[in-house]
Amino acid sequence: MTSQAEASSQELLDNDEYRRLADEHHSLDARLQVLTDKIVLSDEEQLEEATLKKKKLQLKDRMESIAREFRSRAH
Repeated sequence: MTSQAEASSQELLDNDEYRRLADEHHSLDARLQVLTDKIVLSDEEQLEEATLKKKKLQLKDRMESIAREFRSRAH
């Protein structure tokens, strides 16, 4: 990784919103893994799984938006 890329990565990690989103994304991923490890999901668990996947994607989209903003400011 170049020093400019390292600086940009550090700036992202220093951004409170980005860090909060990343933490929440990680938590959702952990819960999804628990559901994925089950052989059979109840109807409620299937709904939870679908909801978690959608929320995780929304978080990832926002994180990417923040990263784009940082990259555009760096250039």
